[in-house]
Amino acid sequence: MNKSNILFEEKQYMGHNRLSILIRSIITLFCFIAYYWSENPKPVRLSFVSIGSYPIQNINNSGIIFFIIGICLLMFSTGLTYILHIQTKVYNEYMTLDGFWTARKVKIDLKNIISVRKSRYKKNVLRRAVYNLHNNGIIRFYTSGEEFIELIDNDGFTYRIGSQKALELYKTLKKQIYNKY
Repeated sequence: MNKSNILFEEKQYMGHNRLSILIRSIITLFCFIAYYWSENPKPVRLSFVSIGSYPIQNINNSGIIFFIIGICLLMFSTGLTYILHIQTKVYNEYMTLDGFWTARKVKIDLKNIISVRKSRYKKNVLRRAVYNLHNNGIIRFYTSGEEFIELIDNDGFTYRIGSQKALELYKTLKKQIYNKY
């Protein structure tokens, strides 16, 4: 696997998945609101909601743990932008999908591919990151992006590979697959 033989390469990182970002942001916001509530423990009464006083008033600095957890979550989120989730490489006769730390490398032989197409995902902001997920006869690889490449081989396996460079990947795969004839 010489670096000069690579026709296409793409790296997708864990920190770029929208669902994960949303979940971490909500938890971080909760932590900072809880910290603020601990520093200002008086009850709040609005026309539509009533928030009582902070329940642990007799312990000094009890809300600082929320602040520390919020800061740790922000640092964790920043660190996730550097953790590789999927690395896609296309070579002359095959492509590899290398995954997260202990995930097995998936090698797809391009000689067996009978169909390749590029398509868009349905409008959905909350799509979780997956690697080698077998579901309903489709093998999925996704971190982030709006488009995917669908490959069908002569054994009936369907691979859906999410990509941020879908057009470039599609052109490279199409050239490799249809040049074999």
